[in-house]
Amino acid sequence: MRIHYRRFQDASVSERILDSMFLLTIGVGMLFALYYVYVTHQGNDGKPGLSVADIRIAYYGKHQQTRLGAAITGPMSDRFDNPDQQQVILKWIDSGASEEGYTRDVAPIVNSRCIMCHSAEAGMGLPPLTSYEDIKKLTKMDTGASLESLVRVSHIHLFGIAFILFFLGRLFIMCEMPVILKRITVAIPFLAMLADILSWFATKILPGFAYVVMIAGAMLYLSIAIQIVVSLYQMWFYKPKAVSAETPPSET
Repeated sequence: MRIHYRRFQDASVSERILDSMFLLTIGVGMLFALYYVYVTHQGNDGKPGLSVADIRIAYYGKHQQTRLGAAITGPMSDRFDNPDQQQVILKWIDSGASEEGYTRDVAPIVNSRCIMCHSAEAGMGLPPLTSYEDIKKLTKMDTGASLESLVRVSHIHLFGIAFILFFLGRLFIMCEMPVILKRITVAIPFLAMLADILSWFATKILPGFAYVVMIAGAMLYLSIAIQIVVSLYQMWFYKPKAVSAETPPSET
């Protein structure tokens, strides 16, 4: 008895429309996620564009500089009207970050240039800068993202992205291609996601793991893009070859 594995040509037009909308939505979401990664980490090293150095600083930190100093001379440098404002804050940090100096020199700059994003009301998840106590915490040595924040973000990513990859893979296995290639393709994004997230923690100890973060992240997004494009192509444009009854079935 010949076993028939379900393929896209077996799906109705309504089902293919539903699947296509899902794939297109995931694709758009992936583009926004890439842009978010870019704007969040680019410029950490003081240079435009996203680099391995930016990733290393994000997770390992600069160590020779405070978190506040690293931010205002890196990704947040373009938020100031002129370099003098940055120098005022840096001198305040170097002089001991006193409350008197904060009230007199730093608070006016922060309130005019930073508070619109760095507050609970903004809802952007950025460190609050609404009080002296908030800013004082950021005048300590920059050791990158805290362990607590990495645990919080990583468990959200693992649960959320795993569901996306599962449903994406369930659609992709309906494609016509060599079974070995299909198996590798559906496994790669899961492995890349695990390597990416585990490397966040590793980079806090060994900054060289920033290369793994960059490579694994690129593999994750590339594998998702391949699955989306190939699935959409085979769903609407691919014409399978006729198979005789004696031809062995193709495994999923």
